[in-house]
Amino acid sequence: MRLTQREQRVLDELYVWENKLYDYEPNDLQLAYDRYLERTFSSLPVEIQERFFTLLDSWLFHLHSFIQGSQLQNDAKERILSAGRVYNPDLETMEELKKLPIEQLEFIARQQIARHRLYSFVQGGISGSGGNLVLGVDMPAMAVINLRIVQLIAMTYGYEVNTPFEMMVALKVFHTSTMPSRMQSAGWEELKNDLDQAEDFYFYQGSDDFTNSTWLEQPIKQIFKGMAILMFRKKHVQGMPILSMAIGAGANYQLTRRVTDFSDKFYQMRYFKEKGAW
Repeated sequence: MRLTQREQRVLDELYVWENKLYDYEPNDLQLAYDRYLERTFSSLPVEIQERFFTLLDSWLFHLHSFIQGSQLQNDAKERILSAGRVYNPDLETMEELKKLPIEQLEFIARQQIARHRLYSFVQGGISGSGGNLVLGVDMPAMAVINLRIVQLIAMTYGYEVNTPFEMMVALKVFHTSTMPSRMQSAGWEELKNDLDQAEDFYFYQGSDDFTNSTWLEQPIKQIFKGMAILMFRKKHVQGMPILSMAIGAGANYQLTRRVTDFSDKFYQMRYFKEKGAW
């Protein structure tokens, strides 16, 4: 089909981004770290490994379901529809958002993205300035913020996340977006294969195991961030722990930036795939 000039530009940018994803080459330090992490975790009994990742998968799945069914998310859904009706007053459902031009969907998505990057930044600053309790809830809070924005980006591009297929796809998008850059291309390929193999886009037929030892790097980074905050929290500038607040805010912002960039590109790809342009 024939694309508009703006659609072609977005599609070209998407291809450039995908090529960078495939062309990324890890350095020797990253490879050594991967081997160390895999060797360390593989030293545990297989039953413990399987139990750990099953519990982690289950926790993420239930957290995703809780966020998706919350009133806060329903309100956000209505705001997205209202934003879409600015361009097309006849919009009734989320799926009808797909009728909007890509530049209008991009604008609505960027509003959601900017808001949640700010949430992450503030959450990181709070975790860097508060006590142990505030720091302890930082990781669950970041999981909520980032899972929520993946859902909102999906809805912006017209994909409800209340079916088995869309729920699993959104969880895999979240999982892949938080993986190290050197491993994201494999996750991107798996997501594209899920779309290619889907029959009715309602029931999910792929593997429902999405966390493994390769994903542990991000939680470990969060733990190191917490250690750095504890180390510098007592160093005050004009009565404020500026350094620890900066560490928390910067780390959380960068994480949400990675999640939102990847999620936005994935759902743009689905937009073009449905148009027959991908």
